[in-house]
Amino acid sequence: MDWKLELVAIPVSDVDRAKAFYTEIAGFHADHDHRVSETLRFVQLTPPGSGCSIAIGEGLTDAAPGSVQGMQLVVSDIQTAHDQLAARGVEVSEIQRLAWGAFVFFSDPDGNRWAVQEIPARGGA
Repeated sequence: MDWKLELVAIPVSDVDRAKAFYTEIAGFHADHDHRVSETLRFVQLTPPGSGCSIAIGEGLTDAAPGSVQGMQLVVSDIQTAHDQLAARGVEVSEIQRLAWGAFVFFSDPDGNRWAVQEIPARGGA
């Protein structure tokens, strides 16, 4: 049996502002935006090519907006990822090259922090 991580809640203070950032600036796909009830709004967004999505909205989590640190995306080309984010208007860090990969970092408008990693070739691959 497979156990797949497919959805992670990201706490935000302004759902429309966060949705605009993730879709219009960061390039995520908008999968769903449903007002389930007066106290529950569910917005599902997916990074291009990802099997895991994020959920933002109202009534989804008690976590404080901006409290998520260390969400990580993996790409095959960190320079291209950096350049795409920067071209879309994301305030992205310079590339950091380390023995375990190359990274760039960015935050959403609430301060939820993301890492983007290019993993080095694995043993003999």
